[in-house]
Amino acid sequence: MAAASASSVMEAKLSKGPSRLGSLIFLVVLLAGLIFIGTSIARDMNGIALGSAWPYILLGLALLVALAFEFVNGFHDTANAVATVIYTHSMEPNFAVVWSGFFNFLGVVTSTGAVAFGIVSLLPVELILQVGSGAGFAMVFALLTAAIIWNLGTWWLGLPASSSHTLIGSIIGVGIANQLVNSRSGTSGVDWAQAATIGKSLLLSPIFGFLLAGLLFMLMKALIKDKRLYEAPKGSEPPPFWIRGMLVLTCTGVSFFHGSNDGQKGMGLIMLILIGTVPTTYALNHAVTASQSADFVAVSHQAADTLGKYVVPAAAIGDPRDDVTEYIRTKEFKPNTMLALRVMVNDIGTEMSQFKELAAVPHEQVRNFRNDMYLVSEAIRLMQKSKKPEFAAADVAILKNYKGHIDKATRFIPTWVKVAVALALGLGTMVGWKRIVVTVGEKIGKNHLTYAQGAAAEITAMATIGAADGLGLPVSTTHVLSSGVAGTMLANGSGLQWATVRNLLLAWVLTLPAAMTLSGFLFVGFRKLFHA
Repeated sequence: MAAASASSVMEAKLSKGPSRLGSLIFLVVLLAGLIFIGTSIARDMNGIALGSAWPYILLGLALLVALAFEFVNGFHDTANAVATVIYTHSMEPNFAVVWSGFFNFLGVVTSTGAVAFGIVSLLPVELILQVGSGAGFAMVFALLTAAIIWNLGTWWLGLPASSSHTLIGSIIGVGIANQLVNSRSGTSGVDWAQAATIGKSLLLSPIFGFLLAGLLFMLMKALIKDKRLYEAPKGSEPPPFWIRGMLVLTCTGVSFFHGSNDGQKGMGLIMLILIGTVPTTYALNHAVTASQSADFVAVSHQAADTLGKYVVPAAAIGDPRDDVTEYIRTKEFKPNTMLALRVMVNDIGTEMSQFKELAAVPHEQVRNFRNDMYLVSEAIRLMQKSKKPEFAAADVAILKNYKGHIDKATRFIPTWVKVAVALALGLGTMVGWKRIVVTVGEKIGKNHLTYAQGAAAEITAMATIGAADGLGLPVSTTHVLSSGVAGTMLANGSGLQWATVRNLLLAWVLTLPAAMTLSGFLFVGFRKLFHA
């Protein structure tokens, strides 16, 4: 009877629509965001002619699809952050969603971009270098469309599937399809080493969440003797003040770190779209000042001299760009690789000294200049990761400093892109949060979520996502939090609803192959559409 009463109370809360004031505030924020995005794009595009309407159409469609992915991401992952505060009556559902959306927004706009460009580095190198081509657009449309289709399907079934898993699977599918379609030309597929690193973080994070949340719950039971902490909510009463504060704080932390980590996943792809369609404005960071550019020239010559120490006398090269591209594609270090890299570094420094600043790079040279910088950065990253060659400690520091300068010039995200992603996430959360919240709050464990269980799951999710964000690794908010809830249920002896757990595991197992298959077929189809 008590369980039925608690369920009816929660159902009544979840069925309430947002207040008029809340809706008005959100509409004002949305309108202000759209005005900011529109004026920013207009300013960036001022004086730039793309020649015909087609590039504008492609740009609009690609941005729409990329933001649609973030919108659907809001269905899944953002909803997880509010499940525990809603089911412990710490916050009213609609207020919790708005609260979470605000801190998601803060997380997005303060993010570094490390996760965004870590995702991008999984893509085949020639598609990144030729992102403005038909094949490049086929890549972007295929992987985003596949991710949206799978996310919508799992959301419709109420399954907290991972947007991170889905996007990684889509990228791998595009890479494999690209390699199969172009097998005769020797094009690259997937950077399996980078994929393995990201795969480990996605695989281990829910296991870590399950174990840590369970252990944290048992530790709380041993140290905190307040019985109210381990009881299910009574009626619609909020928990004691200190418990409520802890739950709100952890919800806030999860929301912020979700925005900082998950919000970045679409950003890197949006930047590829912008680079492909409007390279003059978005291929290079115009915020880099003339004095910083002069410093970059000095650092370039220093890096070239450093690399010269490792060039073997017998090395010979043809086109240095081709040699460095081949190294990134195959990961095979050859005697000519270092010489080619040194020549490219030296050439970039020389050209930069002529241009004086990035904003002055001629329109027709922007794309190639940016691509050369990208190749050099990736080559240095791979050399340092593989330790081939074995750089001296002092040389590692010089190359790290140089790579930092290059990445500042090429790996940047305009504020308007962050605002657009944050709004898309927020809109998605507003529209689709209930299905996932109900699954996390009611269908994982056999008993109602207690205050301690909610706190343990949220603290674990906040710590895990925050740590991954600092390391530049994508993790799934969905998997970490839902596995954390399952861990506390098991630790409490209240048991799990194995039908739900089975479905969650199936979604976890099937997401990668399903997304890979979808994106692979879509890539082939879009290539034909764009005549690539």
